[in-house]
Amino acid sequence: MLNHIRPAVVMIALFTGVLGVAYPFAVTGVAQAAFHDQADGSLVRDKAGRVVGSALIGQSFAQPGYLHPRPSAAGDGYDASASSGSNLGPLNPDLIARVKTDADAFRAETGVKVIPADAVTTSASGLDPHTSPPYAELQVARIARARGVGEAQVREVIRQHEEGRTFGVLGQPRVNVLLTNMALDARFPRPTEG
Repeated sequence: MLNHIRPAVVMIALFTGVLGVAYPFAVTGVAQAAFHDQADGSLVRDKAGRVVGSALIGQSFAQPGYLHPRPSAAGDGYDASASSGSNLGPLNPDLIARVKTDADAFRAETGVKVIPADAVTTSASGLDPHTSPPYAELQVARIARARGVGEAQVREVIRQHEEGRTFGVLGQPRVNVLLTNMALDARFPRPTEG
């Protein structure tokens, strides 16, 4: 009986060594060598070299002088340890009430009737680092007013950070919120709390 068990034990040890140790080390090594920034989480650093976030994970910006991201249902908002959507179906009264409240507030702020979906709906992860160009455009006046600059100047910074479809066909055009806000801070004085 031991003659039958030994080959199985050897195979399990071999597969564990190859698939559980060697393969992960090889993939990590290739990723670090070929895609160092992405393998380390696409971290974004300020001028002093401090990590201020990741280009792949959304975070909250509530001040009027900043581009605001889409709402988040992750924990208390943008909590990467609680990444998740609200899991409320489209007919759920709680979701309908929240979206209606957010839409009414956004209409009162901007005066627009048609609101981009990402202005009032959360992403599946709750950590989307991007916003749509139409949603970013609707925020231009507020950002310009808070920073004391012209709308054309703010619009230019946003357009410089607009990303096209991945490989030209996948997804939708988008604006990275963190990178755009850092560019706004670099080009214009940081807005005061408000």
